[in-house]
Amino acid sequence: MAILSSNPQSSPQPSLLEKSSEVFSNAADTGTQAESCTFTQAATGKGGGAGSRPKHRAMKKIVLADNQSIFRAGIAKVLAAQEDMRIIAQCTDVQHLQQAANAAHGAIILFTSSLLPDCVPLVRLMHANSSRAVVIAENNESQQSYASKEIDGLVFRDVSGPTLVECVHRVASGQHYVQARSGRSLPEEMDSVGARVRLRLTPKEMEIVALIVQGYKNKQIALQLGTTEQVIKNYLRSVYDKTGVSDRLELALFTIHHRILTQTIDVPSTLHVASA
Repeated sequence: MAILSSNPQSSPQPSLLEKSSEVFSNAADTGTQAESCTFTQAATGKGGGAGSRPKHRAMKKIVLADNQSIFRAGIAKVLAAQEDMRIIAQCTDVQHLQQAANAAHGAIILFTSSLLPDCVPLVRLMHANSSRAVVIAENNESQQSYASKEIDGLVFRDVSGPTLVECVHRVASGQHYVQARSGRSLPEEMDSVGARVRLRLTPKEMEIVALIVQGYKNKQIALQLGTTEQVIKNYLRSVYDKTGVSDRLELALFTIHHRILTQTIDVPSTLHVASA
């Protein structure tokens, strides 16, 4: 199955951190249920508060699977902010992902390549249940390695919020989508906020940001950088001040929205990232 690359030129959306706290609460509630792959009524097409949603747009049911809790929470909030998308399950391992693929029908299932390197059998199961499969690949992986894996969409961990939403919309409409990797898109070039923040952060702070987004805890970061947890906490306070965020989740969301912050950092995947 050939997969065609796409490079959307849509205008950047307002910062996701400006969304109401109610949206965050809803996303957090969904994540709590989803750890055991408990499905909301939306999974069966019943209830789920759909009456308050726009009637002219079909609700897109989303399943998320990743063992990196910070990244997964960030992606969940990005998608939960969309009026026509509903997170019906989140999974932290392959076993729960398989359960979700069996239980969900007509869903968009996003899962990371690190969680399931050999994804073809599970993708076929998703297709048998009228679901669509989107892989979130590591930044150092190539598009070509997924050309024969029968997936419907491919994005990378450095995906921006607007690009991720565009991917889900395209895949839900029956198209195939691959995040473009060459060149810089117009929205990135216009990201003056991200550019200013990147200039304020030191190289060490940038490295810590990259590790935070990948789900590393303070102790793991300290081991990676050869320092102490207290030093990492001091760095994080500085990063929070410079970016205007208050915690790790907001920092992850900020970097997802301002992808320019991840472009110059290449962090080796040498540590096991514990799931929350």
